[in-house]
Amino acid sequence: MGVGDWFSSFCSALRISTDLRSSISSRTGRIVGQLNADFRELDSKTANRFYAGSYGRNSAIPTVSDIDLLYVLPYSTYAQYNSYSGNKQSSLLSAVRASLQKTYPSSSVAGDGQVVVIAFTDNIRFEVLPAFLNDSGGYTFADSNNGGSWKACKPKEEIEAFSKRNTECNGNLVQLGRMARAWRDQNSVPMNGMLIDTLAFQFIASWAHRDKSYLYYDYLTRDFFNFLAGQSSTQTYWLAPGSNSYVYRGGSFEYKARQAELRALEAIAFQSNGHEWSAKQKYREIYGNSYPA
Repeated sequence: MGVGDWFSSFCSALRISTDLRSSISSRTGRIVGQLNADFRELDSKTANRFYAGSYGRNSAIPTVSDIDLLYVLPYSTYAQYNSYSGNKQSSLLSAVRASLQKTYPSSSVAGDGQVVVIAFTDNIRFEVLPAFLNDSGGYTFADSNNGGSWKACKPKEEIEAFSKRNTECNGNLVQLGRMARAWRDQNSVPMNGMLIDTLAFQFIASWAHRDKSYLYYDYLTRDFFNFLAGQSSTQTYWLAPGSNSYVYRGGSFEYKARQAELRALEAIAFQSNGHEWSAKQKYREIYGNSYPA
């Protein structure tokens, strides 16, 4: 086996299992079915929703804990709650929470400023964002913080931009997003999924081997962490793909990225000298035990 086989095996280990996807799909159906019944008088477990976040971009890995689900409410509901006095956004989130408690009475269902969170005992959290389609093609959602306000987002534009670049790069963008999450988890790096995917999106656009496959993933590892390490430590936000919304840093990641780059350089040197076991140990220091030993 060579480096291409190692990374192929590693990336296979980062795919979410059929069982977990089935569980997420089943829970989504119950959530959406209840919301459609209560807000649209509609019998459907699939209409008026889509996944956002890492799960929607297909860059989540088996350790995923948050499932971002956007549910599209009818305009009549916006008109109803927008006519309220006081914190109308809080009132809307409370109504959505009450609806979901009918389906999951024994689970923790709570409002969280902009979303309704359902926490399950297997540590999976659904963050349900009730939103309205707006005239710009994006979505308007309720923010109950600071007295309440309406805000806008464009998650579909983010997903479409990410997917388009992933296709242009032979599927390597999704794989890089997953690998970077494994690195983050292994090394306790303060980066959320949106920041990882935003920086991976920027990096891979000009990476010399973006159309290649697993055989080049040793260089992908080296070059991506060099890119991360080279970010300005004073930069506080980046622009998300597609929407150009602000993606803020959660802490310093540059030093740990430089460490990963140096380990990748050691691994490549070990490979060149035929020391495969030692090379794989370096990659495991970067990515954790999902990388083959």
